[in-house]
Amino acid sequence: MKPATAAIRVGQSPEPGHRAVTLPIYQTSTFAWDQIEAEPAIAYTRVANPNRTALESVLAALEGGSHCTAFASGMAAVVAALSLLQAGDHVLIASDIYGGTHRYIEAILPRQGISCTVFDALQPEEIRELAQPTSRMVVFESPSNPLLSVCDIRSICAIAKELDLITLFDNTFASPILQRPLDLGVDIVLHSTTKYISGHSDTVGGALITNNSVYGEAAAEWIKNTGASPSPFDCWLALRGLKTLALRMERHSENAQRVAQWLSQHPLVTQVFYPGLADHPGHALASSQMSGFGGMISFTIGNEAVACKVATSTQIFLLAESLGGVESLIGYPKLMSHGCLTEEQRLERGVTPNLIRLSVGIEDADDLIEDLDQAIRTAIQASTPNRAAHELVEANPSLA
Repeated sequence: MKPATAAIRVGQSPEPGHRAVTLPIYQTSTFAWDQIEAEPAIAYTRVANPNRTALESVLAALEGGSHCTAFASGMAAVVAALSLLQAGDHVLIASDIYGGTHRYIEAILPRQGISCTVFDALQPEEIRELAQPTSRMVVFESPSNPLLSVCDIRSICAIAKELDLITLFDNTFASPILQRPLDLGVDIVLHSTTKYISGHSDTVGGALITNNSVYGEAAAEWIKNTGASPSPFDCWLALRGLKTLALRMERHSENAQRVAQWLSQHPLVTQVFYPGLADHPGHALASSQMSGFGGMISFTIGNEAVACKVATSTQIFLLAESLGGVESLIGYPKLMSHGCLTEEQRLERGVTPNLIRLSVGIEDADDLIEDLDQAIRTAIQASTPNRAAHELVEANPSLA
């Protein structure tokens, strides 16, 4: 079954009572037993719920996994995956990765007796160099947040397997429509289902998918014992979003490609990070690992004041955290996705004060480009003395 079909049909047959085409919301905390000797398959919503079971079935099918556990948030899924580690273990984490994941590994895990080392995912051999006798896991993502770097997933997984390391991979930016990491050798795939999976900025959730029964059972046991379960309604919303995931990812990718090409030709944009551009360092690799390049773009422009003014001057792009919804968002990584890092840590990772991140939605691409154009013009005029601004426009008619 192809992904677009699986998203609509897997685990979502009409329910037997009234033959509802859309799975009803099982908004209940507990389920009645038929007899005391036989516990039903679903007895208590903290442990399992029909809406959650359906969501997990679809996500497993889309990622090509045999086990899936849905969580109340993406970070809850991160914590569950890292629970495979024990005191005395060591974990390798990619330098270019979501700030929340980085913060948890560097700030929380040491309190549990677990150490970490940062590595460059663009240099897989660093894993061999930095691995310790106690190393047990590698955490990475591609395309990365926020610089859209593309790492060689196969190579990292091959080295990790040689060293007997678990690979935990965040596939949130690409979604299973554009990339299937389990097929490339990854052990556990992580999603913030808040993003493209749900796709409408109206729910929060996370998921772990794997083909390893030990890891899958550990995730299920973790959620049962910690209560990090998603609500039935949140699962229902994620399922609703999944039905259009294939269509949305196609439009997100088409729009982002156009916006990225426009930005790359803009005289005041200093750098564009988008793997769909032919001059992106990871373009060829992304083409071999992905079926599309996604809806995320980052770019640098001017200085901090200019970047902040651009981010606050758009009219269609909304200044907000998160990503992956149908609406376009503009973000400022320094204060948003990577605000939890120190300035030194951000600069080390290329998160500069003039960096802007876009989550390109499914609106008309012409409108999005026009919106960015007027925001950049507004920012330049606000930050440049009148005469200098006039001369700049004279030299660059496209800014007029």
